[in-house]
Amino acid sequence: GGIYAFHIKETGQQTAALLYAGGALGVTFAGDFFTLFIYWEMMAVASTYLIWARRTKESQNAGIRYLLYHVLGGGLLFAGILMHLAKKPAAGLNIMQMSPDMGLSAYLILLGVIINAAVPPLHAWLSDAYPKATVTGAVFLSAFTTKTAVYVLARLFPGWEVLLILGTIMTVYGVIFAVLANDIRGILAYHIISQVGYMVAGVGIGTAMAINGAVSHAFSHILYKALLFMGAGVVLHTTGKTKLTELGGLGKKQPITFWLYMVAAFSISGFPLFNGFISKSMTVAAAGEAHHYWSMFLMTLAAVGTFLSVGLKLPYFTWYSKEKPKELKVEKAPVNMHIGMAIVAFFCILHGIFPGMLYKLLPTPVHWNPFTMHHLVETVQILVFTFIAFWLLRFTMLKPKPYIALDVDWFYRRPARIFQKIVVDPWDKGFDRAEAYAFRVARRFIEIGKNPYMLLSRKSREGTYTPDRYRPRVGKIVAGVLVLFIIV
Repeated sequence: GGIYAFHIKETGQQTAALLYAGGALGVTFAGDFFTLFIYWEMMAVASTYLIWARRTKESQNAGIRYLLYHVLGGGLLFAGILMHLAKKPAAGLNIMQMSPDMGLSAYLILLGVIINAAVPPLHAWLSDAYPKATVTGAVFLSAFTTKTAVYVLARLFPGWEVLLILGTIMTVYGVIFAVLANDIRGILAYHIISQVGYMVAGVGIGTAMAINGAVSHAFSHILYKALLFMGAGVVLHTTGKTKLTELGGLGKKQPITFWLYMVAAFSISGFPLFNGFISKSMTVAAAGEAHHYWSMFLMTLAAVGTFLSVGLKLPYFTWYSKEKPKELKVEKAPVNMHIGMAIVAFFCILHGIFPGMLYKLLPTPVHWNPFTMHHLVETVQILVFTFIAFWLLRFTMLKPKPYIALDVDWFYRRPARIFQKIVVDPWDKGFDRAEAYAFRVARRFIEIGKNPYMLLSRKSREGTYTPDRYRPRVGKIVAGVLVLFIIV
């Protein structure tokens, strides 16, 4: 990521990215809840800057919504930690596995963590903010927040069945909205939700194989999702466009970008010999072993949608669609962007060919061979029939359309102005009036201090001042100060 962003000269972005990464590592190595919470909040602040740094009205508003979500999640996490400490003072703040019988404290911590994991319906911050972040900032955003949340879930909540249900829903939910999306970084953002769903579901299954699958897929996802956002970032950097309806015909002008992007597309789609194949399949197989066949079916269905949208629709309409806009101008991408992409692509292929390099680092010994004939045939069937369906429907149902798919953020975007008029504006006006009155009183005291005899009454300026007019004037001033003090 640093190499990819090497051409950026703004110190603020580079510093925020490093603080963001440092926060994620701090959470990873935390041994107590206090340390975890401090680094958790560091991530929220640093990542928000990577959205605001784009300096557009859309990124400013999205950053505020993003920050509000993470303040909510951090508040719930902190409240749960305090309740946990009050219930179990002997255990102290040491991180420990939670169980459902721990009561409200465990559920508050869980709720705070799943907000960062972008579990629907608390996910809209991700699909809203990531497409509006800076080109290089989105690469870091795709890597840290959700995967750190998965890590905390694996430490605190393994085997919680509610996570299996939520994670499975995520896999399908994210794919549906990705197919509907028009913005290329919006498509990739929704696929973060879908792919993190595999990890959350793996934690919810709780078996050794499922936890290994969740952890390995988180590792693989950091690589191929960063590479996907790098490819989309090159398109945005060189054309200024991010919508499929505004792109097309870039294949001849950006062949290196296209093929490096396709390495990530093959990885996320689960192609054999790419890293997504060796990790995602472990979680799906673990669901089958645990007899959660409904989850196994839905995760397989989500894999079809993943290849359809990220592996076929996005690259086709970005780089090879014949219906390209005539006014599209393409600049040359900085060399460091392609170097960064090539490094990540190398590891996507390396782990796909030699899965043992990753498997030996997993929490428990791995007894899983992804290269069985059954698994290879099943994967090839899914990929081939998905490609046929796309090719037949590419100019009808799957053709990009210039609309916005409404998500759950509609429920707070739509009534925002009404809420502001009812709740926010009256308080703003009240505070403005109190502030104006306070300044008026302060100015009057200054005038009195300068000339206490001549400025106590209007008629003093006319030379008709009498002591009788002094007392009510002072009384009003004292009463005003008391009222202001009560308001404050």
